[in-house]
Amino acid sequence: MDYPDTRLFIMGTWRDAEDGRSLAVLNPTTGREIGRVAHAGPADLDAALDAAHAGFQIWRHTPPIERGRVMRRAAALLRERLDGIARLMTLEQGKPLAEARLEVLGAADILEWFADEGLRVYGRIVPSRVHPQIRQMVLHDPVGPVAAFTPWNFPINQAVRKLAAALATGCSILVKAAEETPASPAELVRAFADAGLPAGVLGLVYGDPAQISAHVIAHPVIRKITFTGSTAVGKQLAALAGRHMKRVTMELGGHAPVIVAEDADVDLAARVMAGAKFRNAGQVCISPTRFLVHRDVVETFAHALARHAHDVRVGDGLEDGTQMGPLANSRRLTAMQELTHDALERGASLLAGGERLGDSGNFWGPTVLTDVSSDARVFNEEPFGPLAAIRAFNTLDDAIVEANRLPYGLAGYAFTRSLRLAEQLSHGVDVGMLWVNMAAAPWPELPFGGMKDSGYGSEGGPEALSSYLNVRSVAVNCAPG
Repeated sequence: MDYPDTRLFIMGTWRDAEDGRSLAVLNPTTGREIGRVAHAGPADLDAALDAAHAGFQIWRHTPPIERGRVMRRAAALLRERLDGIARLMTLEQGKPLAEARLEVLGAADILEWFADEGLRVYGRIVPSRVHPQIRQMVLHDPVGPVAAFTPWNFPINQAVRKLAAALATGCSILVKAAEETPASPAELVRAFADAGLPAGVLGLVYGDPAQISAHVIAHPVIRKITFTGSTAVGKQLAALAGRHMKRVTMELGGHAPVIVAEDADVDLAARVMAGAKFRNAGQVCISPTRFLVHRDVVETFAHALARHAHDVRVGDGLEDGTQMGPLANSRRLTAMQELTHDALERGASLLAGGERLGDSGNFWGPTVLTDVSSDARVFNEEPFGPLAAIRAFNTLDDAIVEANRLPYGLAGYAFTRSLRLAEQLSHGVDVGMLWVNMAAAPWPELPFGGMKDSGYGSEGGPEALSSYLNVRSVAVNCAPG
């Protein structure tokens, strides 16, 4: 499959922007342009919003079992088209082909789980206090058309979590996907179109993020906003939504602590965390970033992690054996250079990586720093790249205080052989998701979301559906008079 020019999807039709504008799409492996993506303007957005309104009138009255059938057909099409979609994702985003394939397969699993869960959106009957002939009902209705804003690091995964919950509950949804990675979310949308989703129920636009968010969020058609991205942008969108009384789900930035206790299996911790740290070149909101290691085992852990970093095969994501591709854009490359330099200036030691690889593309060596000062930028700013920063602690209480020091609270990790310590960590670390003695496992049936500045709401589990539903109370006197 050659890399295509990507168009807007409005009212069941693929179309160019009305004014003909488009943006370049660059391959992060080479830095060269590989295609174009349509740039939506106000007229395109108004058409997409009108379509979402029309689609909602159809989809809200479609039986949940039929909604589920469409979602399952779309999941089957994703699996059939797996190789072609994964290749597009690698071309535009850079991740290894194996990771891209897993993302597409994971999207199909998410669709199927939400297709089933949509069948279990029940109301309830509440007995009357006054008379048995008064029927009191609690009803769950779809909130209305949804605006979704999705990032470039997981072009399909982040979109599918939003649209699966919206579609399962009877909402229409307009997705604004990332301009850097447009083709793979377009293939997700194409699967729904080919699965028979009615026109208008799902739309897709690209363009200037600030202009689109300002136009779409304020529009009266939209009743809910869901966003994945940085905390700074999330706060701006939440404030805008608040001015218009729109419901929001925010999955924002993280800076995940990893606590390695004195009794931990250090080899396990280093092996598992290396895989998690360098997955998608560290461009993962739940990527482990701040490594807090007990002083008695910190040297052993640091050198073990560095060995794993040295062994990572970095290269073109389309080549066999590649374990880590390039960073998605040159901005991330600059950030890695600045964060590494700052940490070293503040006394850190470099055990692996720490430099750009080659002179073309956005390749950065898997980097391990130890003895990192708590005031180093990398210990305070989300690195969003293949950079692991290690710092020693003396007591578990010290580690928990440091883990909770930042305003982020998305994900965390811990390693210990003690159930008592695991229990202490479970209650002490302020994150929405904590994995102990294992890598992240964000299955569709589990809540996915953060605390504090990492956002609110869930994009997994039954909890994900609630924010797409209005809860109404209806009482009927069945024997008036």
